[in-house]
Parts: sequence; structure tokens; C-alpha cells
Amino acid sequence: MTLKNTLAGASAALAMSAAAALAEPGLIIDLGGKFDKSFNEAAYNGAQRWVAETGGTYIETELQSEAQREQNMRKMAERGANPIVVLGFANASTLEKVAPDYPDTRFAIVDMVVDAPNVKSIIYAEHEGSYLVGMLAALASETGTVGFVGGMDIPLIRKFACGYVQGVKAVNPDATVIQNMTGTTPAAWNDPVKGGELTRTQISQGADVVYAAAGGTGVGVLQAAADAGILSVGVDSNQNYMHPGSVLTSMIKRVDNATYETFSNGVEGFEPGVSLMNLAAEGVGYALDEHNESLVTEEMMAQVDAAKAMIISGELAVHNYMSDDSCPVE
Repeated sequence: MTLKNTLAGASAALAMSAAAALAEPGLIIDLGGKFDKSFNEAAYNGAQRWVAETGGTYIETELQSEAQREQNMRKMAERGANPIVVLGFANASTLEKVAPDYPDTRFAIVDMVVDAPNVKSIIYAEHEGSYLVGMLAALASETGTVGFVGGMDIPLIRKFACGYVQGVKAVNPDATVIQNMTGTTPAAWNDPVKGGELTRTQISQGADVVYAAAGGTGVGVLQAAADAGILSVGVDSNQNYMHPGSVLTSMIKRVDNATYETFSNGVEGFEPGVSLMNLAAEGVGYALDEHNESLVTEEMMAQVDAAKAMIISGELAVHNYMSDDSCPVE
């Protein structure tokens, strides 16, 4: 190789590095909308925190239909966004197709694993967080019957449900857990009317605490619970504020941190591979604040925090539904 070619190559590499450093990050928000008060909004809040702290700007797109997945992803890559945070399990197959076509673009996908050299897969131990709120639900229940309303009937949401049931049964082996899924299509993430209907049906069967893991549909679950004077459990974002004194707690899934950290690390600090956000990594947990402090006693917290410590140490293993598509307790 001649000196001229070497210098040209070095110049091109520097130019590419400079372009990457100047690139705006991107966020692809999944179906349900960025103001779903749950999963998508958590990611959006993480992006906004990054903007507030850095003064930076980012590129955002919000899916309106399944048909837009590939088009939106390619369009964002072609606009030069880098890195790009992709929300939701349903984008995995699209990213598997798109990522190889943009090798200089870094992608971070939340909730699924995509094996590619320019992809970081961020997954959460939802079963561990759900175990803790299941314990709280059982400790708060007066009827011995609690409920679960899921969004789209997929293994990921069954993972929430299974962890919840295990936590409930750890406190009260004789408890009844009523489970319903909202639907089998992506519309199940944004149907608060159906969420309310399912909640009222569970209440009629004796449930006095209902856990919603259903995106925007959960808004209807929390509203129906508040209207009926029973307790609910929020998900992903801290939803305690939505009905103070009625939301027992929220199973927090720190999707905000995934977005914030990916944006903050940029291209230079990007690390591909799988990142597990569990209790030990503070990726999941339960919310306690001024809106629910009257509902969660010190004795309840002591029991839950003891279980949390055992899970982190490995002394207590919460079964992961995703490992074999089954739940040991139903």
C-alpha cells in the first residue's frame, strides 16, 4: 500500500469517526404511542433526560402500524441517526434483516435478543420484579383473590404473569390468581376499554388487587380498580401517581435508563452483545413514593426486601417462563 493510499484511508477513517461523533441518536417508539404512561413513555422519558442534561437533540419516530416497521427503521438509519434505540420484541425480526445493511449504525433493541455485531440486546428480568409486586399484592389482599391483566398474549407477558403468581403464592399458597390477556394482536397494547372490562370481571370474581402488564391498556385497568375501590399494580413506569391511594405499587422496568445510557454512550462507547437488567442491576423493582406510602407498611416492605435480597444473592430463584414456556405455579 502506498503512502498516499495509507493517508487516504486514515483520512476516511477519521471522517467516519467524526461523523459518528456528531450523529444524533434515534428512538423508534413501538405501537401504543410514546404517551402510553408505561413502556414507551419510559423510553421517551429517558431520551428527554438525556436532552435535558446534554442539550443534545435526537431523531424520533413513532410506529402507527405493523407495516411501518422496516420502512421506519431503514429511514432512520439513512437519516444518519446513530446509535438507534429500537423498542419492543416485535421489531426483532425486522432488525435482523436491517442491521446487516447498515454496519456502521449501532442499534440497541429492548426486550429481544438479536445476534449481530452492531446490535446491543437489552433484556429485563420482569419475572423478578413481578415476583416482588406479587408478594405485595398477596400481603395487601383481604379476599385471597388477586388478578392479572396482560396485553398481547405472548411469552414475554406470560413471563410477567408467572413471576407475579410465584410471588403471590410465596405469601399465600392458597391464594387464587385470575389471569386474562387482552388480545392476540398489537391492538391489545392500546385498549383501555377492554382493560377496564376485564378488571371489572375479575373484581366480580373476588379480586381486590389487579396487576396490569398491558401498556396503554393498563390505564383502563388502573381506572376500573380505582372506580371500584380496590387496589391495582402498575407496570414499566411508576404509575402510582395516576390514582394516589389506589395503586398499591408499580413494577418498574427501567427502559428509561436503557435509552438514556445508549444515547449517553454514543457510538464510541457502544458495546454490542446482551445486557441483562435484573434486580441486581436495578433494572427492575417496585415503586414506593408519597402516592402509595400509606398502602405499603414497614412489615410488608421488610418481607419483600428480604425476598429481593435472596433473589439477588441467588438463594431464591424465580422461574423464568421464557426458559421453557411453563410456570410451576398457576
